[in-house]
Amino acid sequence: MSEASMTCRILGVHVATVRPLRVAGGRTVMSGIGKQAVASGFCRVGPLGLDGDEQADPTVHGGLAKAVYAYPSEHAALWRQARLEAGVASLWEQDDESAGASASLVGENLALAGLLESQVWIGDRLRLPDCELVVTEPRFPCFKFNAAMGWNGAAR
Repeated sequence: MSEASMTCRILGVHVATVRPLRVAGGRTVMSGIGKQAVASGFCRVGPLGLDGDEQADPTVHGGLAKAVYAYPSEHAALWRQARLEAGVASLWEQDDESAGASASLVGENLALAGLLESQVWIGDRLRLPDCELVVTEPRFPCFKFNAAMGWNGAAR
């Protein structure tokens, strides 16, 4: 495990229940991407993820290999700027302006600081105070990510 991964901090813990999401063509699909902060900042983590977190399609999200999604907060400014340049709002800005900083940036369970993708390898272990998480694979965004971010090219 790299030294960088040992020094990361958790800035936020997020969960969601599955709810309707509007996608291209006005179609509605079910999604758990609109995650909100856990009020206490803590929740139980088990083999299938965080308590209170749901996934709409367990064939591509969740499960033993994708139970918790961590994302670097260092990318927040990039996503906000990209949405601004595209002239679009994200799912959270469209549906609930009060969500603000309490909402996840890209549907992540853990908002991290100090750990970028270039510093993490499959098999690395993130040792947290009450659990240990193993990196199993990179994120592969689905079409729902485009709808959540507000434009069709976001997943690329």
